[in-house]
Amino acid sequence: MLNFGKTLVVAAHPDDEVLGCGGLIAKLNNQGGHVRVIFIAEGTSCRYEKPWGKEVEEEIQQRNQCGIEAMNFLNVSDFHFYNFPCGRLDEEPIIEIAKVIEKEVQKFEPTTILTHSYNDVHNDHKTIFKATVQATRPVGKIVKNLLSFEILSSTEWNYTKVFKPNLFVDITSEIDVKINAMHCYSSEQPKHPHPRSDQVIRSLATMRGSQSGVKYAEGFEIIRSFF
Repeated sequence: MLNFGKTLVVAAHPDDEVLGCGGLIAKLNNQGGHVRVIFIAEGTSCRYEKPWGKEVEEEIQQRNQCGIEAMNFLNVSDFHFYNFPCGRLDEEPIIEIAKVIEKEVQKFEPTTILTHSYNDVHNDHKTIFKATVQATRPVGKIVKNLLSFEILSSTEWNYTKVFKPNLFVDITSEIDVKINAMHCYSSEQPKHPHPRSDQVIRSLATMRGSQSGVKYAEGFEIIRSFF
């Protein structure tokens, strides 16, 4: 398997880390690895018109609390919420988001970064991908591996530019942990046949497993890897 080393997960919103790479996070932690997760946007305010009131701020804190519970479930003790406005990352100067990620790289010195796919219908996810690529230009403290993950209800809805995984990680032992970690975000998990339901999460892992010869897998797209 690819040597992930210290791994930084750059997620747009709380729940993306579980959907995109929850199984891998659990696997790396079980193997004694060091995973840090950062959440760039808060995942809630896009549902409301500005200016936001106290109720929206309380919902943002509740979403963060769900993220903390998911982190505990995945055995991640190293994480941070930046709480940029959800659904409006394309209105932020991309250099400001890239600077946040660049500072994380300088401080944490990851070998591997996991983040969103550019081929995704969610603009926040696209913005995070572009900012991550900008922040990990091969100068200074070089990040050896840059990988994209897929997010159910976002990535597969791009019908013209599909996600094409070329790296698969066996999560047969971690699939139940991934599904149960997603239960921490109960408000973000509509019933089947919604893509974020338990059944579809397991179905995607089954399909990625069938592509790679195991029971359950997560698929990733290698954007850049230095050997």
